[in-house]
Amino acid sequence: MVSEINNKIKESVQKFLEVSKNKEIQIISHFDTDGITSATIMIKTLKKLDKTFSIKIIKNLEREMVYSLPKNKITIFLDLASGSLNHISNTELENVFIIDHHKINQDIPKNVTIINPELHDKQKISSSGLTYLFCKEIDKENKEFAKLAILGMIGDSLDKEISKLNNGILNDSEIKIKHGAKIYPSTRPLNCALEYNSSPFIPGVTGNVKGVLELLRDANINPKQKGYPSLLELNKEEMEKLVTAITLRIPKSNSEEIVGDIYLLKFYNKLEDAREISSKINACSKINNPNIALQFCMEIPTAKQKSEAIYVKYRQHIVSALKFIEKTEKIQGKGYMIVNTKENIKPTIIETAASIISKSKVYDNGTAIVAIAYEESKIKISAHRVGDSGRNVKQLLTETTTKFQTEVNGHEFAAGALIDKQHEEPFLKELKKNLEIEIVRV
Repeated sequence: MVSEINNKIKESVQKFLEVSKNKEIQIISHFDTDGITSATIMIKTLKKLDKTFSIKIIKNLEREMVYSLPKNKITIFLDLASGSLNHISNTELENVFIIDHHKINQDIPKNVTIINPELHDKQKISSSGLTYLFCKEIDKENKEFAKLAILGMIGDSLDKEISKLNNGILNDSEIKIKHGAKIYPSTRPLNCALEYNSSPFIPGVTGNVKGVLELLRDANINPKQKGYPSLLELNKEEMEKLVTAITLRIPKSNSEEIVGDIYLLKFYNKLEDAREISSKINACSKINNPNIALQFCMEIPTAKQKSEAIYVKYRQHIVSALKFIEKTEKIQGKGYMIVNTKENIKPTIIETAASIISKSKVYDNGTAIVAIAYEESKIKISAHRVGDSGRNVKQLLTETTTKFQTEVNGHEFAAGALIDKQHEEPFLKELKKNLEIEIVRV
């Protein structure tokens, strides 16, 4: 990492240690894997410092919450708040620290110290990675938390960037890397892994037991005495046949989407696939159990079994959601697809389902995928872009929701927002209009 952001981290740590003496700290973090791992790293660090603190895990940082925060505490925002600077500036919060990697479109208030690569080298790094570097600056012994930063990177679909990071996170994590088909979990029997695998999404295989067995038969991989082998147990020839069988079912894919690095790390004293651990953390939060996600990250024994049960339920929700979206009516045009699932898919599941569809190769590169679901009196909007180029979906949502007074979070390739249900029809009308205009621009 370049010295500019390193210096920013050092300055921020010095200020934090100075202003937090004899002060209570409130941590507000996002509820996805990156936010949960960021929070865990911070919690462990503050415990070592014997600091008094509280923690809140939230889905969205809404205006009302910013204004309701106690003013006499040190406030730390993790994996959010870069889009809420205007609200923060209008509060009387004294010392605010933001560790985030989302885009900044507002002036930075005087009461805010912010660590964000968007202000420096625009390096692709997760909030958990930044939080780790912050906490390692506090105490070099905190390098034991590096594996949590890796989990956050993977949870934020930044696994391709892990090996590029010039900041020691990978070395500190003691992670093991193997190369092969990107089917996870790589440590579980292949038939189970393929049935619930969604990255890559394999048409006719993901969520389809019969399709799984046909693929394995085509790859000439047969069950042994104890059942099907795991991905890590395949020899070179078996791996090549498996990759070929998958490629034939995803003709638009390239080799990087099917074959890549498999990250293995020690969790609960057992070597596990980092992608599965990341998915379990995400599942706990998405099914409204962020406390279990935090306990799981801290490797508390009682949380392991609970997270396993939640993960099974979560994967079933995902498969059901994908099947529903496949069958339901959609609004489609050149370069876009909109699906309104209403109350049929949980709002916490819609983002994952839209992400999977955007990576499924069902739609052409550059296509904007927008999925919405009801969340009580609100509508959850999740927008994703197929491929590495094309529409900036965060900008698209920002332009579309301007009149509905909401905040758009995310990146140019994946973004989300929450609007009142009463705005459903005008939103869809405005969205379709903006998508059609975008086509003309392109």
